[in-house]
Amino acid sequence: MSKRIDVSDLNVYYGDFLAVEDVNITLDAKSVTAFIGPSGCGKSTFLRTLNRMHEVIPGARVEGKVLLDGDNLYADGVDPVTVRSQIGMVFQRPNPFPTMSIRDNVLAGVKLNSRRMPKSDADDLVEKSLRGANLWKEVKDRLEKPGSGLSGGQQQRLCIARAIAVSPDVILMDEPCSALDPISTLAIEDLINELKDEYTVVIVTHNMQQAARVSDKTAFFNIAGTGKPGKLIEFAETTTIFNNPGQKSTEDYVSGRFG
Repeated sequence: MSKRIDVSDLNVYYGDFLAVEDVNITLDAKSVTAFIGPSGCGKSTFLRTLNRMHEVIPGARVEGKVLLDGDNLYADGVDPVTVRSQIGMVFQRPNPFPTMSIRDNVLAGVKLNSRRMPKSDADDLVEKSLRGANLWKEVKDRLEKPGSGLSGGQQQRLCIARAIAVSPDVILMDEPCSALDPISTLAIEDLINELKDEYTVVIVTHNMQQAARVSDKTAFFNIAGTGKPGKLIEFAETTTIFNNPGQKSTEDYVSGRFG
């Protein structure tokens, strides 16, 4: 079930360094939101705060609130592992577990959450997840072969299937196509368009055309200078950001005059 995310007054720190400052944003359910902006502006850092992945870095912390349909993900007693099962993540480089079969890769997150299920149910979940990632037809006859034997684009779709298998509400994607060729990129973009029927999708991308193609809304992050925190400059419908932005720095970025 897709859920919306409300972020209020969010500051992200690495030790004493303020990396992202004062973000307020609502990410709609069953939609695709793109984060764009120059390197180092905090968009990937902010993305990782949405499922508490940034906490794996020593000294990282946040101030503010991240609400998933009203539930504060940073409230006392909330288990980060539970948060990460609700809000899945797909990384820049495809990262299937190399020694695991395709089937076991899909089920890896489910097993991590200690969910035991009969083999028939597991088989059904594997097929459903691979179908959801538009990969079933390509791999159905080699489910016991290693995931590392797939092409880069197929590996990335396998990682998406792995994220889908735990039935998340939200799927985060940190530059999911940057390591892929154009044909694989197109396949992932088509998949993103289908995923929003069931999930809230948030994508970080350096590719302006990709943001314009796949997202409903776009958030532009920028940085005021070396050592300064990243900030959310503008957030609007994607067509507005690309055709009629309200901020000069947004216009300069999307038109290629900056960044």
